[in-house]
Amino acid sequence: MKNTFGNSLTVTLFGESHGPAVGAVLDGLAPGLPVDEEFIAAQLRLRRPSGGTGTARREADRFAILSGVFEGRTTGTPLAITIPNEDVRSGDYRRGLARPGHADCAAMAKYHGFADYRGGGHFSGRLTAALVAAGAIVLQALRERGILIGTHVLRCAGVADRPLSQGGDALREELGRLNGAPYAVLDEAAGERMRRAIEQAAAEGDSVGGILESAVAGLPAGLGEPWFDTVEGVLSHALFSIPAVKGVEFGAGFAMADRRGSECNDPMRVEEGRVVTLTNHNGGVNGGVTNGMPVVFRCVVKPTPSIFKPQETVDLARMENASLSLEGRHDPAILHRARVVVDSVAALALADLLALRYGTDWLREGGKA
Repeated sequence: MKNTFGNSLTVTLFGESHGPAVGAVLDGLAPGLPVDEEFIAAQLRLRRPSGGTGTARREADRFAILSGVFEGRTTGTPLAITIPNEDVRSGDYRRGLARPGHADCAAMAKYHGFADYRGGGHFSGRLTAALVAAGAIVLQALRERGILIGTHVLRCAGVADRPLSQGGDALREELGRLNGAPYAVLDEAAGERMRRAIEQAAAEGDSVGGILESAVAGLPAGLGEPWFDTVEGVLSHALFSIPAVKGVEFGAGFAMADRRGSECNDPMRVEEGRVVTLTNHNGGVNGGVTNGMPVVFRCVVKPTPSIFKPQETVDLARMENASLSLEGRHDPAILHRARVVVDSVAALALADLLALRYGTDWLREGGKA
């Protein structure tokens, strides 16, 4: 039973949705990385719900760094972050009554009934707060090296945003703009239509899903391995750990199924002494290895399984059929909150790959060993 991701740089998650706290331990960080607690707090704010498109559970996310930081910089020893759970209502959850679409039944099979079931326990999206806090430290270090990561809501409830630019200054400008936006879209009018669709689903006791599109600009070519630790494989491994992510594609992805090779290959040329591609259908990766172009990927996020419509289910305590009318506080959509989680998880996965190739100290400011 393992809750750790990574090889050179590892992150371990702990806690439950309604326990005293959630948290993360980062091990393998380079010493001397700046730790900006205001930036961590800002990232956590992007994950928190707001308005009519989020849960009524409102956590302050007053995080504490317990170890691994001294005088504003990482020490190189394990960095532990905790975030208390303060706004809990455990009475909304009934032991044994499995919620369709949730992990309740799977948790019973794995932990033999000993798991904390309240709010989903260790399976809860609440633990992504710890991922965001840990990821903020790595995102900051990557930015110092010129590597930018950003995500927007490409599609939600059938409403589409325009796609990210393929590269260059236009993409970097978009990523910078998205990273500070409370609702990450490129087309504000589309974003408003998305919000109305989410509110309509909530009014009907239902939920919606969609697609998040992400890009990573500034990665060096040559990152990743040709077989089992491909860039796509490592990123997908991490991204599928985010609750509700049910699909990941890179570049043109599944659209390639209906195209010819002439439409999927990326023509190449030399610009200023480096090889670039004129298109980016392969999402910045060939043979499992980065080619120097932006790494582009999309995550399918399913509709939030917590809905307020009557559902058929089972009572795991009695092993009999039952019906469920859900109570509690739940999101009608989590796309707009999940995008900062995607950025954080991608940063952790890519920083691990960079440390494996160039050494732990590469991430330190200036990249000098």
